[in-house]
Amino acid sequence: MTADGTPARRSPGRPRDPEADTAILRAAVESLIERGVDQTSIEHVAKRAGVTKVTVYRRWRTKEDLLAQAIESVRAELPNVAPRLAPGVPLTEVIEQLLPQWGKAIADPRFRALSARLLAAGTSHPTLLKAYRTHHVLPRRERARAIMLQAQLDEQLEPAADVDILIDMMEGAIIHRLLLDPEPITQEDATQYLRRLLAQAGFSIRPPG
Repeated sequence: MTADGTPARRSPGRPRDPEADTAILRAAVESLIERGVDQTSIEHVAKRAGVTKVTVYRRWRTKEDLLAQAIESVRAELPNVAPRLAPGVPLTEVIEQLLPQWGKAIADPRFRALSARLLAAGTSHPTLLKAYRTHHVLPRRERARAIMLQAQLDEQLEPAADVDILIDMMEGAIIHRLLLDPEPITQEDATQYLRRLLAQAGFSIRPPG
């Protein structure tokens, strides 16, 4: 209380350190990839980030809250499966330019491991799967859908094709390649696989080989 009887104002705490936030989120992602959700703990993340547990708990109330934001934080690092069309540039050219990048992403062991961890966590940690779907899957799906509808208008994709079913089929094929095939895959093999997949979906692209 102050001298006049009014409640004393608390001085604001120290401002959050952006570098600490980044270190914690990075440590959380790496721990998730290496250890999985159940074996990742606030204590382990704090130690890996070089901060105290208190520092982590000041920012995130639970491990699930921390991992959900960590998943969101790496959105730009995960592969973008829907190209952006530049005015006047045919879709086929855009796909040809991006196919090697997609192949590299699918062949990346880190991306494969993160995808496997998140899908496996869906039953016991639905909040994390929801975060992955909200921040990674759905935005790319909506962009892919818009691109495919434009491809139909440009007669580069069968006009009668059900684009939502096609996206489901392609997502399922990629998940199968990422998670159900234990053998490592090279960037070249992944690129050729994606080329065959897009051709099978009905895109007018150069055939494999």
